[in-house]
Amino acid sequence: MNVTQATNWIHSRLKFGIKPGLDRVYAILDLLDNPQEKTAFIHIAGTNGKGSTTTFIRNIFTKQGLKVGSFTSPYIEKFNERISIDGIGIPDEKLVEYVQKIQPLVAKMDADEHLKDITEFEIITALAFDYFYHEKVDLAVIEVGLGGLLDSTNVITPIVSGITTIGMDHMDILGDTLEKIAFQKAGIIKANTPVVTGNIQPEALTVIREVASEKSANMIEYMKDYQIKIQEDTFTYFSKNQEITHLQLSLLGHHQMENAAMAIEVAKVFAEKMTIELTQDTIREGLKEAFWPARMEQLRKTPLVILDGAHNVDAMKRLVENLQNLYAGKKLYLLFSALETKDITQMLDELATLSNARIYLTTFDYPKALDLNKYQYLEDERCTIVSDWRFGLAEIMEKMKEEDVFVITGSLYFSSQVRQYYLQKS
Repeated sequence: MNVTQATNWIHSRLKFGIKPGLDRVYAILDLLDNPQEKTAFIHIAGTNGKGSTTTFIRNIFTKQGLKVGSFTSPYIEKFNERISIDGIGIPDEKLVEYVQKIQPLVAKMDADEHLKDITEFEIITALAFDYFYHEKVDLAVIEVGLGGLLDSTNVITPIVSGITTIGMDHMDILGDTLEKIAFQKAGIIKANTPVVTGNIQPEALTVIREVASEKSANMIEYMKDYQIKIQEDTFTYFSKNQEITHLQLSLLGHHQMENAAMAIEVAKVFAEKMTIELTQDTIREGLKEAFWPARMEQLRKTPLVILDGAHNVDAMKRLVENLQNLYAGKKLYLLFSALETKDITQMLDELATLSNARIYLTTFDYPKALDLNKYQYLEDERCTIVSDWRFGLAEIMEKMKEEDVFVITGSLYFSSQVRQYYLQKS
């Protein structure tokens, strides 16, 4: 078996679809001798900001000298990056080894009427936990795939949990109100296990507080127990017993400062529980060097080209807010595409509030990608419909002046395709 065959086998499990419940994950982990019970974990849920927060935490502890696993989704460059140690994706030969180990176990489960049809994400989750255990990581930071309560990752008992944000996304699965979605995200909270929350709306926060109270979980809240003060391109972190000034990030945007502050708080809780001495210098260096592709990522400086996977309405609002704060006097070119499962109309409405922007609406090669036929009515002096995003990319780059700003945004799957193409051409 080679790595292409290994990943193709994993992806082939998509056809079985998602079934609620954790029985299949528990079953395959039991067949693997329950590696999830032998590793120290941090568990991160939320609508947006999970990947960035996970990266900040990982970087802080890598700087501390720990061996740190991370499990994230989706991938931007290569499948292997979803299962990483110290920021390096699982090597091809290791991926093949673990797939060959897990295949007969899946075949055994498929012969059981109650356990058959284990899905791609469930398999990747089990594979990641097994890999982290056998590689003897000191810590694994686990990003929830979808929701929390019934997510495949919710079989771990972490040292500390974190919930970044709550927004209206995946409503067909998680519910059609912030309160229902918050309840699903709060499903990762474990008894007597601290949980750190990010910038969350009051109605959603109330639900999380109730769940935390029921489980006797100490809750550490943004703007109550810790907060930030922004000074242009740096920020200061405050908590009840600490202040860290002039913190810098390589990731652009005020929301990334909020994510970084939450990462500090989560890292501090973990360090205290595990009796690790975490210094300000370690935190400072870990945050500054953290990099997460397709999150306000600068692909080029002059003229400025930014890639940001604002893949739902809440993420788009934050992007628009960042563009208004950072580039109010600049001419903006926006290349946008998304999945039909998202509220595309509202995302476009958010982009349309940028009076200094011209929007190029396009599609891409992916299941459920945006159907341009539905949006032909939008074409006017501010919105251009482009059937092939490569033509849109070329046209914008040709029209741009040095002082202009070009933003590629929308689906993370779209961002991944454009990023790969752009970097190959550059």
